[in-house]
Amino acid sequence: MTSGVRFRTAWSERILPELVRFRPDFMIVSAGFDGHRKDPLSMMQLEIADFAWLTAELRRVAEDNCGGRLVSVLEGGYDLDALAASARAHVVALASPRDPCDPAGDVA
Repeated sequence: MTSGVRFRTAWSERILPELVRFRPDFMIVSAGFDGHRKDPLSMMQLEIADFAWLTAELRRVAEDNCGGRLVSVLEGGYDLDALAASARAHVVALASPRDPCDPAGDVA
């Protein structure tokens, strides 16, 4: 099982630095939320805040490297409540100028 801490560490230490090094011209995100802890098929223990965090990080990479050109396509998730809340957090993180992981933000 993968926790949010391990997930964020992997992205922070390995994946995001490689993405920055690659210097994309645009980014396409396959936004799947089946890693949520409530998903019946998941072997991961991610929370809504983990998806919001990753979305904000990907958005920063897009802003810094490709003029903010980022397309997101909803992929899936099998717990409908977790999917809806995670997708909402993802959209808020894409559209919001503030940090979506900030407790003062409106991601819940």
